[in-house]
Amino acid sequence: MQTTRRDLVVGGAASTLLSTATRAQTAWPSQPVKVVVTQAAGGTPDIVCRMVMERLSKALGQQIFIENKPGAGNVIGAQAAARAAPDGYTLLWSTAASLITNVFTVKALPYEPKKDFVNIVRAAKGPFIVVAHPSLPADNLRELIALAKSKPGALSIATDGPRNFSGLVAAWLNKTAGIDIKQVPYATMPQGIQDTIAGRLELAVLAIPSAGPQMAAGKLKPIGVTSAQRAPGYETATPIAETLPGFDFYGWLGVAAPAGVPRPILERLNAEIGKILEDKEFAEPLAKIGFYSLGAASLEKAAAEVNAEFDVWKKVVTEIGLEPE
Repeated sequence: MQTTRRDLVVGGAASTLLSTATRAQTAWPSQPVKVVVTQAAGGTPDIVCRMVMERLSKALGQQIFIENKPGAGNVIGAQAAARAAPDGYTLLWSTAASLITNVFTVKALPYEPKKDFVNIVRAAKGPFIVVAHPSLPADNLRELIALAKSKPGALSIATDGPRNFSGLVAAWLNKTAGIDIKQVPYATMPQGIQDTIAGRLELAVLAIPSAGPQMAAGKLKPIGVTSAQRAPGYETATPIAETLPGFDFYGWLGVAAPAGVPRPILERLNAEIGKILEDKEFAEPLAKIGFYSLGAASLEKAAAEVNAEFDVWKKVVTEIGLEPE
């Protein structure tokens, strides 16, 4: 009889705790939510984040504020989000760099993407474009490859660094095409753009928001887009994959949370953001800045899509011989 009473007491306590946790999750969010952005304010990732969060704030009926924590190749912001309490009040505006490529390019990464985060949704993706100074005697990738092979090491390409997206793409282009175009890294790509426009470099790898206005003005010309499909609105940029099969790379943006956030909170975030991503009134202005909505997807699909990229980028980093720093 004593054992039965003890079991009842323990069971009652467990039920009380469960009930309290359930009420807390049901009441979420009862206070403002913070979203950590690993890039500076005003950049394309920050702009897209604010587009999503403005709508999400209305859907949740709660204020959402953005905390920009740029630096160290997305590491500073991602580390801060990873260490936050798993209560749904701190989220990470995730990128391919913060959750994928940093694993292979940063030595002693102070967080573990697979263990420290749960992916809620991938919101949008955007390809990059290899562009050239108008005077370059090559108007497409085949011509560029032929030119580069005729002048090994003579051509230069502006990137945001060998361990960042454009640098990895440039290195993979060299590897798969069997060419040697010298990579010139820039701390800030606007300077790289200006040097390419001025003719001090022949080429650059740029995100569409940066490349689009320069191509429209005739200051740069497209050589190839990094995605396997043509980019809507930029169809003159032929996919690199048409010359180098399997070449398919794009930057993406999404939402992740510290591991341990209760499932009901994750499901609500996934559902609400999914509605935003499927709204044409959101997708149209997003496309104008070179990103494309990935639409709604389950938590499981979001996790699977992100996890699938680990093998892809591991292969790239390994084959180009890049050592982590």
